[in-house]
Amino acid sequence: MRKALVALITFILITACATSPTGRKQLILFPESQMAEMGSAAFASMKKSQTIDTNRRHNQYVNCIVNSMIPELNKMAPDMRTTRWETKVFVDDSPNAFALPGGKIGVHTGMFKVADNPSQLAAVIGHEIGHVWARHGNARVSNQYVSSAGLQLASVLAGEPTTEKQQLLNLLGVGTQLGGLAFSREDESEADEIGLELMARAGFDPAESVELWRNMSKMGGSKPPELLSTHPANETRIRDLKSKMVEAQKIYQQARAQGKKPSCHL
Repeated sequence: MRKALVALITFILITACATSPTGRKQLILFPESQMAEMGSAAFASMKKSQTIDTNRRHNQYVNCIVNSMIPELNKMAPDMRTTRWETKVFVDDSPNAFALPGGKIGVHTGMFKVADNPSQLAAVIGHEIGHVWARHGNARVSNQYVSSAGLQLASVLAGEPTTEKQQLLNLLGVGTQLGGLAFSREDESEADEIGLELMARAGFDPAESVELWRNMSKMGGSKPPELLSTHPANETRIRDLKSKMVEAQKIYQQARAQGKKPSCHL
């Protein structure tokens, strides 16, 4: 029996091995249709439990940025062309944003205090979209499924808030501050790389991604050493972004030459 179980797990791990947009190996157990259902259910729950911002300027601003980036994402990721994206701004002072499988994007009003201009907010949103394209939520849920012999995913999203429900939301990428504990350092770095290219292709200045993380650093607060954290320290993030800046600037200049000059204003 034990040998059969080991053999089954080994088979699952081998057959479920997938490759991310940057070439990383991932364990992907769930079809994207199922992940989209989970993402949509989580987003519907959040729209009921959290305050949606009705400020027209805020919503136009965020949607302008998202609508500028999605066509570029469709070019980079043709398999996502059928995704119908939905964006909501939530009244929340925490500097947070997220994107869920199924094309759901949430931005907290607190991000407006950290992202000083459209390019900085584009860096945030591009990063979060990067998590979805790279299927980081699927990989997290898949690994949790294997390690815990299965989450009761359907029941977790129903009913009152529970520890299990919050766990699943964290696995999908909701509920933590931008760059927080929902994803691994490798996931965060990959999302940074994808987001940098995506924002540049859309005509947003990639150099502002560095300024965004400088702003995050100024927020202060108690931060654990990088080795004890599951995400890169802001200094490491800035260094990694700078190392990719030459190529990102080339993409950005080409986009601007093609007339991609998003006019998004708060």
